[in-house]
Amino acid sequence: QVQLVESGGGSAQARGSLTLSCAASGLADSVYYYRMGWFRQAPGKEREGVAGIYTGGGGTYYVDSVKGRFTIYYDTAKSTLYLQMNSLKSEDTGMYYCATRSVKLHQRDWSRGVREEDFQYWGQGTQVTVSS
Repeated sequence: QVQLVESGGGSAQARGSLTLSCAASGLADSVYYYRMGWFRQAPGKEREGVAGIYTGGGGTYYVDSVKGRFTIYYDTAKSTLYLQMNSLKSEDTGMYYCATRSVKLHQRDWSRGVREEDFQYWGQGTQVTVSS
């Protein structure tokens, strides 16, 4: 059973930085590829895909609003997904979730963006609050 546990959320000032972590267990990442992503949900808004990465290569994806400020990466040895967030803005405030699902080699592309329906397992979320 795949389990995801996020951490690293908290409060930050605008233009500050935070790094979110998502510890994954139950992944067979020596056998399968995984699509991994970060989503966020601001108060009163729908959840949106922020960034994505594939284990074993396949590139990364960022929504336009975070390009150049956020970096997603995955540490295979630790089975942990990270989201480095720099130059934070008040509009980055929200609950952040990590998600994953196993994929086949030919499914490793980001032409559809980071969409909820393309993920199977979800963490419980970690809150990020950015004050201006």
